[in-house]
Amino acid sequence: MTIYIGNLSFQATEDDLREVFSEYGEVSRISLPTDRETGRKRGFAFVEMKEEAKEDAAIADLDGAEWLGRELKVNKAKPRENRAPNGGRSYSNSSL
Repeated sequence: MTIYIGNLSFQATEDDLREVFSEYGEVSRISLPTDRETGRKRGFAFVEMKEEAKEDAAIADLDGAEWLGRELKVNKAKPRENRAPNGGRSYSNSSL
């Protein structure tokens, strides 16, 4: 399972996240996405932990908690949706 952390401070680092989540158990992976064009953090992250029970405890404790001046949104990450290469738009031959 992967944990989604939203409304994350742009100052937060992977080390910051590891420090917070390691209080609940062993962290196996952290992803802190950045904008491709600007390199700026996007304000959310994903954390994977070794044990699902520990992930559940982290979600329960940290959802709604204030951290680095922001109220965190922490929940189970939803599976990534497959998106069409044209940005999700569909074109029919009748409109061309």
